Amino acid sequence: MHNSDVFEIRGRELAIFDSCRRRWRASAVTLLLERVLELELGRFGSRTSHTYAPEPNRTTMSSTRRATFGGGCFWCTEAAMKELEGVTSVTSGYAGGHAENPTYQQVCSGTTGHAEVVQVEYDPDVIGYDDLLEVFFATHDPTQLNRQGPDVGTQYRSIVLYHDDEQRRLAESYIEALDEEYDDEVVTELEPLEEFYEAEEYHQDYFEKNPTDAYCQMHAAPKVEKVREKFEAKARRT
Repeated sequence: MHNSDVFEIRGRELAIFDSCRRRWRASAVTLLLERVLELELGRFGSRTSHTYAPEPNRTTMSSTRRATFGGGCFWCTEAAMKELEGVTSVTSGYAGGHAENPTYQQVCSGTTGHAEVVQVEYDPDVIGYDDLLEVFFATHDPTQLNRQGPDVGTQYRSIVLYHDDEQRRLAESYIEALDEEYDDEVVTELEPLEEFYEAEEYHQDYFEKNPTDAYCQMHAAPKVEKVREKFEAKARRT
């Protein structure tokens, strides 16, 4: 593929990106460089995808468990959850829809049914699922339907995807209690996790890699600070 062809294709992609998300304007250079690198490596038109099947919430060799949440931009939710002691990893991805192995562009189009979510792996001996629920609901607005702040679309909906009956029961109880606290209706969806598709590599640890990004400074950084201040006892020791 000639260089002119590469940048012609990239131009079409950037046009799609711009219509999908306002926050891309703040990090277009980063996305451009990473996408050009993918093209040069011969991976145009495809991506590495890791799919996690709807297995019961299992206890692994290290006795960790998984929880899956969506509350707007996954850059922000990921950054907040990584602040918690007992959380061993947080992976950004897509879930709750019908399309297999979706790309970011497809999810942004609103046609896949998927939401931007994070999958949290945690040690239940250190932090409980109820603690994760508390932080999740404190770091987004569960009364906003199909949006969070400037990000609008079903992919930004508030959703809890439970891995087992215990998580379903705890989430149901928490949402019912929240309904009594808010004047507006809590619109968080509660569904069983069917498939989790890991997002592209450049989305992983995005805030950590791009702390000065304008979107991150405006939306992710305040969530991180809120976790550190409001949940000081649960926050990771630095």
